Amino acid sequence: MPQIPEKIHELTVGQVSARSGAAVSALHFYESKGLITSRRTSGNQRRYCRDTLRRVAFIRAAQRVGIPLATIRDALAELPEERTPNRDDWARLSEVWRSELDERIKQLGRLRDHLTDCIGCGCLSLETCVLSNPDDVFGERLTGSRLMGERRERPASQA
Repeated sequence: MPQIPEKIHELTVGQVSARSGAAVSALHFYESKGLITSRRTSGNQRRYCRDTLRRVAFIRAAQRVGIPLATIRDALAELPEERTPNRDDWARLSEVWRSELDERIKQLGRLRDHLTDCIGCGCLSLETCVLSNPDDVFGERLTGSRLMGERRERPASQA
């Protein structure tokens, strides 16, 4: 990992990429989504504060556990003066995110366990399809396959 001298307070996009492991395109994307910020030099080059490295590490760690970028952005926006997240921030946010992750894990486990029940054709002809119709929510108000639209009768010559 390239070392950046302490006297350098701003980093180029290439330096942030090399130190964080995030692709330059990912850094541009994070910036476009308001997750990180940069200033522009007179030559229109991006310059990032050193604490951007910690923000990028925070973003990537949250992404690895399945937190959507919009949720990450909202969490970062709650920090006073858009400061860099610290250990206490991570502990607080991870506690909030834990219940969301637990629910997702529960849903994925249920899908995995019922995957063989699905015939995989997409016709929704099963009374209860755990993939396309979890908990049979459509069966409570509709009968038959309503999600796929009306099926057209094929002419006898094509049958």
